[in-house]
Amino acid sequence: MHNNVPTIKTLGELKQSGYASRSVKDELRENLIKKLRNDEPVFEGIWGYEDTVIPDVQRAILSRHNINLLGLRGQAKTRIAREMVSLLDEYIPVIEGTELNDDPLDPVSVFGKEQLAALGDDMPVTWMHRSERYSEKLATPDVAVADLIGDVDPIKAANLKLSYADERVIHYGIIPRSNRGIFVINELPDLQARIQVALFNILQEKDIQIRGFKLRLNLDVQFLFTANPEDYTNRGSIITPLKDRIESQILTHYPKDMETARRITDQEAAITENQQSVVNVSDFARNLIEQIVFEARNSEYVDPKSGVSARLSISALENLVSAAERRALLNGESGTAVRITDFWGLIPAITGKIELVYEGEQEGPLIVAQNLIEKAIRTLFVKYFPDPEKEKKVHYGSITEWFGQGQELDFYNDMPNESYEALLHKVPGLGSIVKKYWPDAGTSEQLLGMEFVLHGLAAHSMINKDRLQKGFHFKDLLSAVFSFEDDPDEPGGDR
Repeated sequence: MHNNVPTIKTLGELKQSGYASRSVKDELRENLIKKLRNDEPVFEGIWGYEDTVIPDVQRAILSRHNINLLGLRGQAKTRIAREMVSLLDEYIPVIEGTELNDDPLDPVSVFGKEQLAALGDDMPVTWMHRSERYSEKLATPDVAVADLIGDVDPIKAANLKLSYADERVIHYGIIPRSNRGIFVINELPDLQARIQVALFNILQEKDIQIRGFKLRLNLDVQFLFTANPEDYTNRGSIITPLKDRIESQILTHYPKDMETARRITDQEAAITENQQSVVNVSDFARNLIEQIVFEARNSEYVDPKSGVSARLSISALENLVSAAERRALLNGESGTAVRITDFWGLIPAITGKIELVYEGEQEGPLIVAQNLIEKAIRTLFVKYFPDPEKEKKVHYGSITEWFGQGQELDFYNDMPNESYEALLHKVPGLGSIVKKYWPDAGTSEQLLGMEFVLHGLAAHSMINKDRLQKGFHFKDLLSAVFSFEDDPDEPGGDR
């Protein structure tokens, strides 16, 4: 139950209060003006659009435009639409019992007009909260005109003993029922062309046609559409005359920097309090997740027209935490930190979020996902540590020499914390290079950094890394070459 509900109960009381009607577009405009003048936040929780999309949306609202948000999947289009509700008045008066949220001062439905004529100032008035003034419909090929606009209801005609020529037999669709509110159609291109045609008159002349009726309903609706670029899909497109009637088309985009991407992921990821208490996720691990997403958006194997949703990084963070949590549960440990090996637990979050081009399909989603993780490690490595290709002897000589002496390491996915730490400290020079370049890192982050150095050196072909069924095997690069020559049939991947 909402607070601050007005106590006015009749039309007469409403008139005495001095209430004045205004259109939903004027309402949005005037409330936006107040927020901008008072420097209040608008569209909270939406990051990366401060200088691009949000100003465009605000200009459209000030212009009283219907809006089409055009962009790839996972670009917060629906979230922006839902945030517009905050610009509505907290409550508006409606005629009690009306289907179309009739304004008591200016009803549009037959019912509302009859109530006003019969009861006058004694007409009952109720109040609608802004949260009830938002309607959303996902456009699918099976959406019909009856769903959006309405149809004749034979049961209503029979019950009320009315002729089919009487307007009261109409069962109104979702758009008339969104009168005095915000109506959103998601994925507009998926709506069949003949259904898009039915929206023409509503947007322009405010006429609606149902069967044999031609009604002039002065509907008051703020329309907002979302769509993927037309070249993204063969499922359909926005027909030109409808596009022409949508006054503002606003292009959305993915986060342009890692800080913004991380902010979105941290805000949206569903990490429980218990997981937060058990698993430590360092800033570096969060950056590596975002780098995987950036690599996917630039990958030659991933379809750029499809895009890579922000949901990839959100699902990836959830999977990363769960991978570490699972290990802690198996080992009876009360706490742990994420490891580089945990990142291969992200593969299910990656494979379902990327659309592959032909070359990617040839490689297969599993190989593409693994390559994206490896590329992200290679890219970030030179941002945190010296480039091995330029300074390998100065910084990494003791590490590569140790492996060159025949030493090998096996890192298993479910290895207990104590064994993991002991294994890392076996390698001379590993701890010192992390302390030098990550001087402020805590114990768990130092261990993560040490493991990252091994994966980074492997990514730069300084040491060899083989994928095991339950983890990774590190050894000298030269010995790996000779072992391959000795047994050319030995697979170089899973073991």
